[in-house]
Amino acid sequence: MKFSELDGRRVALWGLGRETRALRDQLAARLPATVISAVIDEDTPQEEARAALAHADVLIRSPGVSIYKPLIQAARAAGLPVGTATGLWLAERGGRHVIGVTGTKGKSTTATIVAHLLRRAGMSVELAGNIGRPVIELIGLDPATWVVLELSSYQIADLEVGPEVALLTNLSREHTDWHGSEQRYRADKLRLFDLPGVRAAVRPLGDRGDWPLVVPAAAVPLRGAHNAQNVAAAVAAIQAAGLPLPDLPGALTGLEPLPHRLQTVHVDARGVEWVDDSISTTPASAVAAIEAFAGRSLVLIAGGADRAQDYAPLGQALALRREPTALVLLPDTGEAIAAAAAAFGFAAARMSTAGDMREATRLAASRAQPGAVILLSPAAPSFNAYRDFEERGDHFAALALRT
Repeated sequence: MKFSELDGRRVALWGLGRETRALRDQLAARLPATVISAVIDEDTPQEEARAALAHADVLIRSPGVSIYKPLIQAARAAGLPVGTATGLWLAERGGRHVIGVTGTKGKSTTATIVAHLLRRAGMSVELAGNIGRPVIELIGLDPATWVVLELSSYQIADLEVGPEVALLTNLSREHTDWHGSEQRYRADKLRLFDLPGVRAAVRPLGDRGDWPLVVPAAAVPLRGAHNAQNVAAAVAAIQAAGLPLPDLPGALTGLEPLPHRLQTVHVDARGVEWVDDSISTTPASAVAAIEAFAGRSLVLIAGGADRAQDYAPLGQALALRREPTALVLLPDTGEAIAAAAAAFGFAAARMSTAGDMREATRLAASRAQPGAVILLSPAAPSFNAYRDFEERGDHFAALALRT
């Protein structure tokens, strides 16, 4: 369904997040005959929500609202169109001149790199989507302007029209609570490549022969070998779109880590570097963060909401580090992370348990050698203690600044 097709229709909104609020504003400005017939949220009684859906022509959900909710599945089965503001925008544009970027991790950074390189090549480009700016705000944008669109699995799950070029950074277990299973999460991610209009090419990360250009990690102003891979992925997407590339690696100048992504937030009087990687909600992302500090003494703060992850890869990465390494563990997954590390021979004496972030930063400071890195890379979501990963990272940064 296109945005313009909402004209004069009764639209129910499920959730009033940033994206649906932006849609409401666009409807008021551009389609004043459209009626917001209901706003449903998690506190809406089931019967009231069911009645609201029965009297609506269309249901537009916030991305965080799962399409696998029984009421939404029943509404879809009864023929009610269900989608997101992102889907409305993509359909209106026909996916043209859009580079869609998704992946379990790295999608925000890679989307940012794509937009950065296109601007350095002299192009006018917009960056929007899951990264922060709702793409529905770009309704009416010049069709010749390219848009780099970060897409979450929540947004992809019921898309009808895909972007002209699609990029998947990586894929690992995540968001099983929303999708219902790891298999369905993977299928919902990968359906981006089944949508009409997508140019898809399979090029495995790490296989240098398959990539059009690999920038050495030392030339990338972002930490970690994974960010050199993100640059390579961005270059591949730009070339797939047939767009110009700026001179590399010089065009990477000016790239800075996004907030809460291996972001240095403080260097204390002992030269201890405090690094916020609160975006890390999976073991794989925490392993990548640890590897970014090879050769340096490290204290890792890890743990958060339980999402039934396999922490063995993280435990192995910790145990195999040659540099002095300590581990400070937070609820609720701290115990599972500790068990995984111990299974690979990581000594119990190098682990501490904290009840909250304040205690965790105090323990980390006490264990850190001069010049060490204190890394918050939780390998778990934040919802057991914080509103989101941003709030968790901000709290860590505020506590670091007090040391």
